[in-house]
Amino acid sequence: MLEIGKKAPSFLLMDTNGVKVSLNDFKGWKVVLYFYPKDMTSGCTKEACDFRDIFPNFKKVKTVVIGISADSVESHKKIESKYKLPFTLLSDEKKEVVTKYGVWKEKSMYGRKYMGIERTTFIIDENGLIKKIFPRVKVVGHVEEVLKVLKGQ
Repeated sequence: MLEIGKKAPSFLLMDTNGVKVSLNDFKGWKVVLYFYPKDMTSGCTKEACDFRDIFPNFKKVKTVVIGISADSVESHKKIESKYKLPFTLLSDEKKEVVTKYGVWKEKSMYGRKYMGIERTTFIIDENGLIKKIFPRVKVVGHVEEVLKVLKGQ
């Protein structure tokens, strides 16, 4: 279980441009690392668009936004293009990073159990330490809540 104040697990994942991205690439910046279940689903699309709509506010507080799911790079390209997302989406098809961050969990829908990503957001400080964890995120109002934490409100 990850804890506030501990070092965030490192990762190396592919973005939509075919570039490998590491958490270490963002030293000196705050990072909003949000894990979401699936591209092009209603909740995940709303969350991505909410981040997009107030994205300039994150830049003002020297923060990068990164979304991670187990979807393919191609799937990420589609949602990024369709909704003009200005931030990085990373593909974790092997589920290594979602496992490291403890968000790959057993879920249940209509009585059927399955493994999937539990919508979770981490705020990581300039030194790579976990500053805040938002488990089991409810999409409505979440992005504003993240921004308030970053602004120290």
